[in-house]
Amino acid sequence: MSTITLPREKLEWSLLGLRLGVFIVLLMWTIDKFINPGHAAVVLKVFYSIPALGNSITYLIGALQLALILSFLIGFQKRWVTLIILIMHLSSTLVSFGRYLDPWAGANLLFFAAWPMLAAIFMLYLFREYDNKFSIGK
Repeated sequence: MSTITLPREKLEWSLLGLRLGVFIVLLMWTIDKFINPGHAAVVLKVFYSIPALGNSITYLIGALQLALILSFLIGFQKRWVTLIILIMHLSSTLVSFGRYLDPWAGANLLFFAAWPMLAAIFMLYLFREYDNKFSIGK
C-alpha cells in the first residue's frame, strides 16, 4: 500500500467541513420530524413499509435521531456513531433505488444528492481517527 503525505491541519479542517455539512442535512431531516410529523410518517410508510405512526412515536424517533446526530457533531464515540449514521444513510439511499431509475420524473432528481452524502459519511468513517477539530473524541 502506498502512502501520501499531507498537512494534518488541512485534513482536520476538511473533515470538520464534511462533518458539519453532513450534520446540517441530518439536522434538517430531524427537525422535519418535529415540525411536520405527518411527512415523516409518509416517508416511513412509502419507503420502509412501516404503517402510519402517531405523532408521539415520530417525536420519539426525532429525539433519538437528534441525540445521535449531536453525538456525531461533537465527535462522541466516532467509531459507533458514524457507523450507525453510515448504515442509516445507506439504507435510506438504497430504499430509494427506484427513484434513480427514472430521474426526470417528479422530484426524483433530488434523490441523487444522497450519493455524495453517502460518500462523505463513508470518508468520515474511514478517516475518523483524523477528524479531531472541535471533537471530543480525540
